[in-house]
Amino acid sequence: MPHSTYLPERMGTARVEPQGEFIAGSFQEFTLTYTAGTFGIDDTGSIKVVHRFASDMGRPQSDNPKAANYVSVEASNGAVLHADYDMKSNIRPWDKTLYIKVVRGFLREGDRIVVRFGDRRQGSPGMRLQTFCEDTFEFRVLVDAIATYNYVELPEQATIRIVAGEPVLWKAILPSLRRVGEPFRLCLKGEDAWGNPSDRGTHEFRLKASSPVEGLPERVSIPEGQFTLILEDLRVAEPGDVIVNLIDSQGDVRADSNPLRIVTEAALLPYWGDLHGQSEETIGTNSARDFHLFARDKAFLDAVSHQGNDFQITTPFWAQLNELTAEFDEPGRFVAFPGYEWSGNTGLGGDRNVLYLKEGRNIYRSSHALVDDLSDVDSDAHTAAELFERLKGEECVVFAHIGGRYADIKMSHDIRLERSVEVHSAWGTFEWLLHDALEQGYRVGIVSNSDGHKGRPGASHPGATKFGAYGGLTCMLAPGFDRAGLLESLHQRHHYGTTGCRMHLEVSAHFDNEAELFDEDPNLGSSASRAAPAAMMGDILRSSEPSLDLRIDLHGSAPIERIEIRNGLETLETYRPYDEADLGRRIRVIWEGSEYRGRGRETIWDGHAVLSGNSFDRIRPINRYNLDRRFDQCAPDRIEWSALTTGGFGGFDAWLGDAQGGTLKIDTALVQTEIPIAEIGLEDRSFEAGGIGRRIRVFRLQDENPHRKITLRRRIDLRDKGDNALYVAITQEDGHLIWSSPIYVFQ
Repeated sequence: MPHSTYLPERMGTARVEPQGEFIAGSFQEFTLTYTAGTFGIDDTGSIKVVHRFASDMGRPQSDNPKAANYVSVEASNGAVLHADYDMKSNIRPWDKTLYIKVVRGFLREGDRIVVRFGDRRQGSPGMRLQTFCEDTFEFRVLVDAIATYNYVELPEQATIRIVAGEPVLWKAILPSLRRVGEPFRLCLKGEDAWGNPSDRGTHEFRLKASSPVEGLPERVSIPEGQFTLILEDLRVAEPGDVIVNLIDSQGDVRADSNPLRIVTEAALLPYWGDLHGQSEETIGTNSARDFHLFARDKAFLDAVSHQGNDFQITTPFWAQLNELTAEFDEPGRFVAFPGYEWSGNTGLGGDRNVLYLKEGRNIYRSSHALVDDLSDVDSDAHTAAELFERLKGEECVVFAHIGGRYADIKMSHDIRLERSVEVHSAWGTFEWLLHDALEQGYRVGIVSNSDGHKGRPGASHPGATKFGAYGGLTCMLAPGFDRAGLLESLHQRHHYGTTGCRMHLEVSAHFDNEAELFDEDPNLGSSASRAAPAAMMGDILRSSEPSLDLRIDLHGSAPIERIEIRNGLETLETYRPYDEADLGRRIRVIWEGSEYRGRGRETIWDGHAVLSGNSFDRIRPINRYNLDRRFDQCAPDRIEWSALTTGGFGGFDAWLGDAQGGTLKIDTALVQTEIPIAEIGLEDRSFEAGGIGRRIRVFRLQDENPHRKITLRRRIDLRDKGDNALYVAITQEDGHLIWSSPIYVFQ
């Protein structure tokens, strides 16, 4: 136990009123009443009311009784109390702490401390609840009755249930590619304003496919109490691309599915996974069983891996995780990888993720910081180099991650094991990790996952706290729908990452004469190879030719804003599916980047934009997930916002009253600028702000962009020294990013 275990049954009781279920993100008022036990609470003693690190409940404040999240405290016997709130004043995962100290007087047995969260008596709207669902949201109480600052957890804790609100957004999810006549499924769900799957209300829709789909009903109904609807055993008889529209009773399209490509032949099929997330047993929310259930049944993933912080994974919990992955792993339906997050300090190598092929393997922890049983401490790997040494000969794959601790792959890397870098998670977007790898000459693939802490793997809405981005997905191009097939995909870097969308993407290199394609990275030593006229993402080849054809074939889940074709650290071309003549009244303002690599990377972009000699006809935010942060058109010529980035980007589109007239003024703490509207064109106007890729960009778009499906062919001149790491980075208009794993070509 991390706290004292001295007589918890005599330390008092706590209850919360009202009880029951409450809608995620709603404003409520709760009264927590602590009744002192045998010892009372001595002068300078205290209690803590703590919540999980993952919770994004409104931050308690005691300064303004009319504002949201106002908290008051009082003692029934008139003792003077002092309350203070800190985000990290208790042992993780129960970091968030309301500290209540008796500063004058004391409590006897039966005396009470009354805490009103969201006290409405003086005008506060209440406490804004956390934005995600939890069956047992705890107001956990710890007691320092004897004023020793050695706390005892109460044996029974007060809980409420947090549930989803009404659906406001509908999603229709298809696989990305299947063969002619091969069965597939369509998955439907509604989400509330904070991204929680909703079971509220009965909803009826008409389904319309862009081409004939065998077995697709014309109409469907999702009844009250049902979160999802899955239509199985669908088929398409002819090659082509398919999109299914979800149409409501008013005739409005409520959702477009992601595109499904139907082909005659395919050696590899795409499978979507979130290979990194946590549950309440470490620092997340909801149980590890709930984690796997959500991934399979509500996010409609093909694959998942629970990746808890190793220094919180006890031996019994490691055994439980292995039992769960064995239970949930069903080849052909759902793949669950056993694994963990090696969570070494930054100076020792930073975070790495380990995915095993089989259960029953060892966990080589970075430390036993929160594991009291030290019987296996000798198996610890304190540095990333030690981890790689321990994993020699294991059937596993490792990828580098950035969360609280960033992976320092310049310090430590093993090409046998560390096959990929994670460039995106709910923590933000980190292309610089890929740049680190390319600078060192490493041949790595690109993955994106969530590292979600809110119990929603595969659909990881960031909510309203430190997480600055929607959680990512990895699309694995695999020879089979089982662990072996997906692990082969990860070993061969045959995959691409997205910030949460599902795009169909093919990137291939084609040679005038056959190149030498290696089965394994030749930097490891002798490797089998074969002659090949073409290569796919992740492949490693040797070619004596001075150039090759790079072919890009994609179908986005939203219109395409740009495609960057890159060779290592160099951007060879920025392609847009429109030119200057197509531009209209729409301008885009983007803020992006981060402060630095560590935990405090958040960059605040609060500010406003003002037009002179023009007006905003309409506006639309981009990547605005935190509804607590304002985005308002205050006047025809003024927009105000509150925003932050953690490596990714946000911003807005604005359709102007006059396509060319007037001036745009942007004012934030980091960037202040004025731009004549007539000077905003196809190319970015960029205003740098230091940090890592921290800037504001302004450019012009088509009024409406129809370009979702793009095929490109480019002749690429090859460098004769070192690797040519050829890949694409794609931006969709809805704010999602997609990266292909590089094709590595050397001479």
